[in-house]
Amino acid sequence: MLPLTEGEQNTLIEIARHAIEACVLGGRQTPAEWRSSSASSLSQPCGAFVTLRRRGALRGCIGHVEAERPLAEAVAECAAAACARDPRFPPVALDELPDLQVEISVLSPLFDILPSEVEIGRHGLLISQGWQRGLLLPQVAVEWKWERGHFLEETCRKAGLPPDAWQRGARIQAFTTQTFTAPREVSHLASARATPGRARL
Repeated sequence: MLPLTEGEQNTLIEIARHAIEACVLGGRQTPAEWRSSSASSLSQPCGAFVTLRRRGALRGCIGHVEAERPLAEAVAECAAAACARDPRFPPVALDELPDLQVEISVLSPLFDILPSEVEIGRHGLLISQGWQRGLLLPQVAVEWKWERGHFLEETCRKAGLPPDAWQRGARIQAFTTQTFTAPREVSHLASARATPGRARL
């Protein structure tokens, strides 16, 4: 994972904006930024997560762990999925857009790690056993003020495993992220594209 420039970060924010707009307003995505970034880091396969927050509360979070598609495409897909397909939340409605904040996390490749090597704030975790696996981003442990052991336990719970599975043979993998956001960056969509009487989607 190469560090993204400020310009590349801004481009990904715009790609996420367009994907959310298309999702909420029912149009097709026309991400011109994909073409303009074809020679940049955004064309390289990379894992990514898009987190949506509304007034500080989680509103959706979806991601691709593996580097299976170009970063720009992964961000667009994750933004649309976080907007409409996170099973924990109903789809984002038009009147929520002014308060919606988008956070993008670009993931490094996964690597195996010992429990004693996990650093809070630096590492995200993926814990797996059999077909079950759970992932938590680095910022989750910071936000909830978890210590290392609690972070490992909560990642096990996210996988549907017993909280001590990390001590009983589950595979522990870590990753780092480059995370960035712009406050209230979707707010222009409601005023720019909404029409009187439009139903909530």
